[in-house]
Amino acid sequence: MSDAMSIDSYLAAGGVLTNPTNVPPRYRAELMKLMATFVDSELAGAAGFADAINLGPGIKERIAAARIVLEKTDSAERVLRIMGEFGVDTDRYATHHPWTARLARGADIGAVRSEHDMRLAVFNYPIQGWTDAVVMNLLMSNAVVEQLAEFSSISYQPLAEAFREISPIEEHHGELALEGAIKLVAQGETETMQNSVDYWWPRVAASFGSGNVEKTENLRKMGLRHKSGPELKRSWTKKASDLLDQLGLTKP
Repeated sequence: MSDAMSIDSYLAAGGVLTNPTNVPPRYRAELMKLMATFVDSELAGAAGFADAINLGPGIKERIAAARIVLEKTDSAERVLRIMGEFGVDTDRYATHHPWTARLARGADIGAVRSEHDMRLAVFNYPIQGWTDAVVMNLLMSNAVVEQLAEFSSISYQPLAEAFREISPIEEHHGELALEGAIKLVAQGETETMQNSVDYWWPRVAASFGSGNVEKTENLRKMGLRHKSGPELKRSWTKKASDLLDQLGLTKP
């Protein structure tokens, strides 16, 4: 008990952990949940976006889509390796979930997770067409960048380092989406894009969670959270709104 309290105090004071040894049970549970959410979201996102590769109107767009699928899968593998250090069967993990499973387009589950895995709710919805894929990627990649900035300084050092390596990759995915969106605007796709914005905006926004104050404070004490979900959501809302203004689009 004294050892556990000592570790809790160490973490509350800003200490970091570097391996699974002596990780407190509650800390381990929250850390595994964080990693599973990221891995499952990346794998589900890659699986869904893979279907959009051949929807690309040109070779450049198809290469960009294929690159996003590859890099999301690689990012998932980086974090999955860390989960393996905690005893997770990484080979089975990558294959036993139905990553391509999606709900009906009109479904609305809020922030509820999949019954199959820990993916964020937004990755339960299907992409419809190339324009829809570009808009979804534009909004979600910027949300992921906000979340990775938060998680890049968590108290489990190997995971924080992995997130710092992944963050610029996700930023580039947003840049590719913006490039594609600018091209779509030039092609007169504004109305279709606005319809996609109206669809994806609330679903991406839900990925920041409800902001349970008690839970956030407990995670802060463990060094697994610094900002609350609502704080991250406000930052994303400002940046995403500015991007939409640049494109002549509006947030719902």
